[in-house]
Amino acid sequence: MMQPLDIAVIGCGPAGLAAALLLARQGHDVHIFDQFLAPGPVGSGLMIQPSGLAVLDALGLAGEILRRAARIDALEGIEERGRCVLDAPYAALGLPGAFGIGIHRASLFGVLLEAASAQAGITLHADHAVTGSLCEPAGRRLIFAGREASSRFDLVVDASGWRTHFDPAPKGILPFGALWASLPLEPGDPFAGNLLEQRYRRASQMAGVLPIGQRAGAAGPEVAFFWSLKAEDYPVWAETPLDDWKAEVLRLWPALEGLLARIGDRSQLTFARYAHRTHPAPVIERMIAIGDAWHSASPQLGQGANMALLDAWSLARGLAEGRTLGEKLRLATSWRRDHVWLYQIVTRAFTPLYQSESRMLPSLRDRLLAPLSRHWPARGIQAQLMSGLFGFPLGPLGLALPDYEALSASLTSAAASGESHS
Repeated sequence: MMQPLDIAVIGCGPAGLAAALLLARQGHDVHIFDQFLAPGPVGSGLMIQPSGLAVLDALGLAGEILRRAARIDALEGIEERGRCVLDAPYAALGLPGAFGIGIHRASLFGVLLEAASAQAGITLHADHAVTGSLCEPAGRRLIFAGREASSRFDLVVDASGWRTHFDPAPKGILPFGALWASLPLEPGDPFAGNLLEQRYRRASQMAGVLPIGQRAGAAGPEVAFFWSLKAEDYPVWAETPLDDWKAEVLRLWPALEGLLARIGDRSQLTFARYAHRTHPAPVIERMIAIGDAWHSASPQLGQGANMALLDAWSLARGLAEGRTLGEKLRLATSWRRDHVWLYQIVTRAFTPLYQSESRMLPSLRDRLLAPLSRHWPARGIQAQLMSGLFGFPLGPLGLALPDYEALSASLTSAAASGESHS
């Protein structure tokens, strides 16, 4: 029998909620600390790849996720002259029926929070901004802004994101961020519905549309719209008339006119920043970092939430198999380290092809890499990278790919149910 531990989880995002759920199911006493008065999702849409879906399926949550999400069969990118320079179908994986999922962050958060709230052994503490910790022989205490320190915990899990207080190294903030908005999808919109579609002007401008399903209580399905923007240009954008900015977007992608018409106020758009960093010491005494607190990158490959889910699963498996706490944490990071390193390298290499001021790199992307990606073996490698399965991360964690046939049936059933209610 595993000895129950008192565990503190910092952060109520996908990494923190998934870890709390898994650890409480093992019999541990888990306390989640979040800085917000009412913990909630930050951002708009995200991609759940086959790697992350494997974790959600093992948690028994894949069906509920699919009821709130949109099936994505491929990524398509077209440069400003109309040439397709990114064609990445999940079919190239060679896995019958494989697909990705577009989902609103609120939907993913809602499913995980509902499961965590119903799970015995989890206590959520809102309005607790963690600023540090103190390690003592009998445990580690958390230090809060404006509050007394916590009681001792056997283990602290840092799932607080790339802005973590526990890594003093430079954050590696990337020059390009993105404007995001969640917008209603209406009949007649010129979007495929099962594609993540992007348009590029070299690498300095990128617009994208991702179907993200239907949030609980929403009137209908939505899409996430995003527009790349350098952080240093954001103050200028904030002073630019909204119609002038829309005209700039439409010069790249005229078909967005109807979608942009649903943006009536600048407050509908949120500017997101990204960082490329890896914590040099994700494990210290009685403490482990997971998700973006350990490793973060640009969203170009759509791996953030998926890597976090894999980290949470690895932590739970390490606690189950290790003999001492030190060995448990060592196992948890050792099973993930190679996959994390691999995607950090690949994302660093790929991001400038799509988000940079370079003229040479997008030309290389369009004239060399795009034609190569249409042929074996590059086509399969591209699909592996996109799916989060490059480097074979599931085997060491004891995870298996989801039953896509059953999941496809549940998607069809959910769509039919939605049509009947409408």
